[in-house]
Amino acid sequence: MKAIKSRLAAMNFLEFAIWGSYLTCMANYLGPHGLGADISLFYAVQGIVSIFMPAIMGVIADKYIQPQKLLGICHALAAMFMGAAWWYGTTHVQLEFKPFFTLYTLSVAFFMPTIALSNTTAFSILKRAGLDSVKDFPPIRVFGTVGFIAAMWFVNSFYVYDGSFGFSLSNPLGENSPVDPRFQYTVNQLLVCAILGIALFVYCFTLPACLLSKANLQKDSSLMNMLGLNAFKLFKSKKMAIFFIFSMLLGVSLQITNGYATPFITSYLPEFPNSFAAQNATLLTSLSQISEACCILLIPFFLRRYGIKNVMMIAMAAWVLRFGFFSFGGPEFPGVILLVLSMLVYGVAFDFFNVSGALFVEKETSPSIQASAQGLFMLMTNGIGATAGMLAAGAVVNKYCHYEGNYMVGDWHTTWLIFAGYAAVVLVLFALLFKYKHTPEPASK
Repeated sequence: MKAIKSRLAAMNFLEFAIWGSYLTCMANYLGPHGLGADISLFYAVQGIVSIFMPAIMGVIADKYIQPQKLLGICHALAAMFMGAAWWYGTTHVQLEFKPFFTLYTLSVAFFMPTIALSNTTAFSILKRAGLDSVKDFPPIRVFGTVGFIAAMWFVNSFYVYDGSFGFSLSNPLGENSPVDPRFQYTVNQLLVCAILGIALFVYCFTLPACLLSKANLQKDSSLMNMLGLNAFKLFKSKKMAIFFIFSMLLGVSLQITNGYATPFITSYLPEFPNSFAAQNATLLTSLSQISEACCILLIPFFLRRYGIKNVMMIAMAAWVLRFGFFSFGGPEFPGVILLVLSMLVYGVAFDFFNVSGALFVEKETSPSIQASAQGLFMLMTNGIGATAGMLAAGAVVNKYCHYEGNYMVGDWHTTWLIFAGYAAVVLVLFALLFKYKHTPEPASK
């Protein structure tokens, strides 16, 4: 049993290290290379492909290809296209939107389904081993966050310049240099992503088999079932319909800080060139994932004691604080304390929604459509919700802020307050509309 948990932990480590290598710092590469006004599109496209790709891959995993093998295939394709995007970036000082965006989009189109597929793989292997997914999955999932953090630290501090490879917590060329070769500012973050993707592709084919449902293969011959649309029948339940709708509304907040936190923090460099926070925006942002790693371990207790409604309300309140602290924070004392607090509440904001939501869907759906149901959850959150959120956030940010050289400057205070206000409205509506009676479970001994 311990070996199975360890293997799934390694899978989660690599899964999220791939994402962490570029997700929070890509904007710091795009902006200075001519695509600052298009940052929201690069994050929104993750949502666009999540509208259909996780559902399609969920169907295939339910019926045709074992989830762990499909997980590996998707990572191989994602790594191939991300490697091509890296190569394009190394040969172009100023990026052209169409070719670079196309390669990036193809990569994330195959990566985004892997989040749901990794959950499906873990749940299937845990069940076959006779383990409890609610109890045993969160400690496994925490290694995904550890992987995300490790990748962020690596790209924040490592650099390649003039044939040398090194580590630095400040610009190795000096604070007055217009070039900072650390990976958080360069296209090499995409190379790290591609290499990790290939590693996970190989690893997935060594995992235990996840058996397909013979009932699905033999009996599910209707068009709805063949396309995986049977998961949408969950909307017939008022409880599940409201849950998925608010998952979409809360999903609006998911990618905003991933896209704009590091440009916001880095924008203080001209005024505070010696600020550790401004020089290491990716490292500072990693405190969010450290908080996430800790909060994952609280989920079984909170779900059993308080139920999904209260857990999601806590997550929504944490999003209000996340944006609010950014609005009033800064790179020097005492403002940096607010930035740190914003990072710390992120663990609650993300985990109490994303991980608890996945567990809730797994508990409330039948085994025959579980992969499709997880895909539907991804569609509503990282698909429709995140797409709408990033497009709207991009409009707001571009209204109040703009790039001047390497830095995005402007009225960040108002920008973050707008996002905090939205999260507060969602919280109030959810509290009023989502009805779910929870019976607390006794704590396991």
